[in-house]
Amino acid sequence: MAQIHQFCTFYLDKLMFGVELEKVQEVIRYLEITEIPLAPRVVSGLMNLRGQIVTGIDLRRRLDLSDRPEGAQPMNVVIRSADGAVSLLVDAIGDVVEVTEESFERPPETLQGNVREVLLGVHKLDKQLMHVLNTEKACETGGSADPPAIAR
Repeated sequence: MAQIHQFCTFYLDKLMFGVELEKVQEVIRYLEITEIPLAPRVVSGLMNLRGQIVTGIDLRRRLDLSDRPEGAQPMNVVIRSADGAVSLLVDAIGDVVEVTEESFERPPETLQGNVREVLLGVHKLDKQLMHVLNTEKACETGGSADPPAIAR
């Protein structure tokens, strides 16, 4: 019998992404963010999560997608990383999805730039692809030279 994996899903620019459920601390609505002067572009700032200071990483910027529309506030997927809790800023939260290893494929060859490093692969679901995020790589704050092309 195939092993079942659970993912917390979210959306960026109408694309579905997933993070392994056991890496997710919590999912919350928008929190006020304090900007950090001279921080890398992908770091939106710091937020206070019930007394815990958490770094906010804007996944749109990390994946070289267009900026979030003016006035649209991001949601937070707080994950546990090697450096502690980090909030991934996303457009919308999805559901918990269960998949088996049979639906998993490596990142498509058409992916370019740093997005190839940030994705572990994709799961083919009934009506769309779920891009599986490598949370450790997604939390890295280095810049990217080449804009990626994400598989739709």
